[in-house]
Amino acid sequence: MAECLHFEHLLVLPRLRVQNANAISSPLTHGFPSMTAFLGLMWALERKTQAAGLDLQFNAVSAVVHNHQELVTDGGFIHSLRLTRNPLDKDGGSAAIVEEGRIHLDISLVFAVQSQALLDAQAAPAIAAQVGDLLAAMRIAGGTVVQSPVPRGRRLPYVMSLTGDAESREKLFGQLTLRLLPGFALVERSDLLAQRHAALQAQHPGATRLDAWLSLSRINWHWQEEGDGGQWRHDRQNLGWIVPIPLGYGALGELQPAGSVANARDWGTPFRFVESLYGIGQWLSPHRLYSPQQLLWYADSHLQDGLYRCRNDYRQTPVHDFDFA
Repeated sequence: MAECLHFEHLLVLPRLRVQNANAISSPLTHGFPSMTAFLGLMWALERKTQAAGLDLQFNAVSAVVHNHQELVTDGGFIHSLRLTRNPLDKDGGSAAIVEEGRIHLDISLVFAVQSQALLDAQAAPAIAAQVGDLLAAMRIAGGTVVQSPVPRGRRLPYVMSLTGDAESREKLFGQLTLRLLPGFALVERSDLLAQRHAALQAQHPGATRLDAWLSLSRINWHWQEEGDGGQWRHDRQNLGWIVPIPLGYGALGELQPAGSVANARDWGTPFRFVESLYGIGQWLSPHRLYSPQQLLWYADSHLQDGLYRCRNDYRQTPVHDFDFA
């Protein structure tokens, strides 16, 4: 099991407005950009900061969503993407339409950063502001960053240093989660997938993890006998806001030498054909998280196994009984 690289700072870029981000996260899922898009953004931002002379190492990222508007038709049970009209082709006819799901987002980005420069409390605000300026000129999941209507004081980038003891770090993280409200963060719930798989196998021994994933991706109704009658019940009780998500990519073949595959985007990088990997995620309010590791996503690649996936270290925390006397 991989672990997130060590970090001592959280760099927060709050209240960003993104227009026309990619809402199709994989061949089977839509509604929010894949976390692979945010990891790609993190690495691109790290290259830009290094080119600007900033010594920052980005190790993980999270996106807290405050508002969203997926561009789909409203009404009814079936929604359709609102597609743009393509230009006419050379014969004057309508060109083929490639479906592009789009979504408008109001988000806050949280980066786990390792840097000696951020230990200087006086220099940290200027570094955070410079990172914010660099990000404003970039694309987020294909979307454009525009000026947010949120007052400027609430959208200024800032750094939170987690260099104290465990108690002080927990207190600082608690303050951060309150500043990110109202909003929702996506976490990985592989435990729910394992539980559903075990439940299905108890009824049908041939059930696969794909069956469990599909079962968790929908609302399943069943008739429950009660006394002289009964009623229809669904299996979403107490599950929360559960969604199917892509978790990265799995190789379909061997790694090919750079430049050996025609029409590859980058001729200087080895090439590999891949397909999406899937899992189960849950949207949680940040105040329900108790450590940065529960919030953040990081890369976990195993070249020998052909796995390139995103990981999140969320673990469900048991509810404690508090004495309010």
